[in-house]
Amino acid sequence: MHQFDIQYKEALRKIMNAGFEEYNERTGHKTMVLPGVTFEIDKTFPLLTLRKIPVRVFVAEQIWYIMGSDNPDVFLNKYTKIWEDFREADGKIASAYGNRMRKYFGRDQLKDLIEHLTKEKGSRHGVVVFWDPADDGLGTGTKKKNVPCPYTFTANVIDNKLHFHLVIRSNDMMLGCPHDMAGFSLMQAILAAKIGCGTGKMTYSISNAHIYDVHYAQAREIIERENDHSPIIFEAQKDYFDRAEKGDDTLFEEIVEKLTSQYKPLPPIKGMELVL
Repeated sequence: MHQFDIQYKEALRKIMNAGFEEYNERTGHKTMVLPGVTFEIDKTFPLLTLRKIPVRVFVAEQIWYIMGSDNPDVFLNKYTKIWEDFREADGKIASAYGNRMRKYFGRDQLKDLIEHLTKEKGSRHGVVVFWDPADDGLGTGTKKKNVPCPYTFTANVIDNKLHFHLVIRSNDMMLGCPHDMAGFSLMQAILAAKIGCGTGKMTYSISNAHIYDVHYAQAREIIERENDHSPIIFEAQKDYFDRAEKGDDTLFEEIVEKLTSQYKPLPPIKGMELVL
C-alpha cells in the first residue's frame, strides 16, 4: 500500500477502536470521534486507493477555488453538483473557499502568496485563511448553510520545495477526508509549479476527526482492505495556475488524465450516505 492508504487505515482504526462516541446536535447522528489526527505525506500523491475516489470532482473543485468564485454555476456545475446543498438564497456559497482566498478579505491571498514566496522563498509568512472571525462560528454572526472546514494553510519553501500545512476544524473521515486530502494536494502542486519549486510535504491536521454512525460498517470494511498499488506521481506545469484562473476545460481534462491513468483503486463501497 502507498503512504496515504497506510496512514488513513490507521486513523480509521484508532477512531473506531479508541475514539469516543458522541451525539452531534446539528446532524442528529452519533459519531466516533478523536481530536488531533494528523497525516504527513511526502512520497506519493495522496489519492486513496482502498476505495474509488471520484477524481473529476476534486479536480473541478480546485480549479473553481483558484478562479475565486462563490457561484457554482461558474465552471464547477459542469462537472459536479457537490456544492448545491450549500447555496444561500442569492444562489451563492457564503463560505466558498476560492472567494475567501481571493476576494473576501479585501486582498487576493493566493496572488500575494505566489508573489511573496517567489521573491522571498525563506519567508515564514505564507499563511492563507478561509475563516472569518468576525462572522463565522461561536454561535454568532450571519447564519449560513456552511462554514469553512479547512480554515487555513501555511506554505513554506524549504529545500526548494513547497510544503503545506492544512488545518481542518472538522472532518468527515469517510467522505470529506480523502476528498480534501487529494484536492488540497493538487492545489499545493499547482502553486509550487507557479512559484517555481518542487512539491514537498503535505501535513494535514484535523481538530475533530469523526466517523458518522451510518458509516461504521463501511469504516470497518476499509480497515480490512489491502491494495498493492504503485506510487501515484503528479507534477503540475508552471502554466496550470494561470489556466485554472481562466476556468480552462482542457486543463481540467489534462489533470484528470494524469491522475486516472495511474489510478487503480479497489471497488467503491456502497451505502456512503452524505450527512449534512
